[in-house]
Amino acid sequence: MKRPVLSVAALVLLTGAGPIRSTPDLGKAEGQCRTGESGPAFVVDMIGLKDRAGKLKLEVYPATDADFLADDNVLIMAGKTFRRVEVPVPAEPTPRLCVRVPASGPYAVTVLHDRNADRKFNLSQDGFGFSGNPKLGWSKPKAAAVAVNAGAGLTPLRIVMNYRTGLLSFGPIKRS
Repeated sequence: MKRPVLSVAALVLLTGAGPIRSTPDLGKAEGQCRTGESGPAFVVDMIGLKDRAGKLKLEVYPATDADFLADDNVLIMAGKTFRRVEVPVPAEPTPRLCVRVPASGPYAVTVLHDRNADRKFNLSQDGFGFSGNPKLGWSKPKAAAVAVNAGAGLTPLRIVMNYRTGLLSFGPIKRS
């Protein structure tokens, strides 16, 4: 019986290290939340961080299979939504980040916990999570499983972080 292979390509896409080199500042100005600013945005609580090391990278994509986790350069050149917020991991027990979106509607949101802040996904160390908190399998989740609707104002989200738990499995950290 042939075992499915973990989609390393999906993890590479998640970190922006695909065929076209991700531009680290793309989407940051558009994604920045400012005090007193109105309009649609996600306020994202990250649940279950392994530790407070490194950086958090929150990204917003169109909620379609073709665009979810696509290269940021390609999305922006095509006039599609891409937003990014990248910060050192806050000290709060449940870090909260805000990211602006251009309009109300469906989006796919990802979070990467880059524990050594090297802007590269380390399969054995780093964590990740998706809006909708889908059960993780052998490949990236479908856009429909992670799609969330932004309202006209601030829309709260809770994303559960996942880390490597076995040879090729990922899940939330079990705390005793």
